[in-house]
Amino acid sequence: MRQDQFEKLQDLHEKLTDVFLTEADPDQWPGHGIDLKAMDKQTRGDRYWCKKNAVATIAVMQRITSLVDHIHSHNPDAEPDPTGVEPEEDLDAEVEAAEKEAKALLNKVQGGAAKAAFDKRVHGKS
Repeated sequence: MRQDQFEKLQDLHEKLTDVFLTEADPDQWPGHGIDLKAMDKQTRGDRYWCKKNAVATIAVMQRITSLVDHIHSHNPDAEPDPTGVEPEEDLDAEVEAAEKEAKALLNKVQGGAAKAAFDKRVHGKS
């Protein structure tokens, strides 16, 4: 992720926080101050929609927070790198570990096939 994209995410999070604070304020919902049993169906529905909209806004905020936290967690010891780019040494280590795991799996699969062929020959089932 580029630095400008990272900064836009942070700006968007702040904007959404302001929106959420407005949407979640029960004084702003339809039917404020009216007893629930006195509300008509339309007002109850509008009030419910306002609650759902506030929840949807905070869900988007949580996704942005999760993304930002993920970027920061890539390099916990150093200063956070908002680009999310890992150092080349880390990538080399990951590639080496993946190759080692693939080799182990290949040996396991091939070993099982060799054992099955051996068992067939030994037991006379060719």
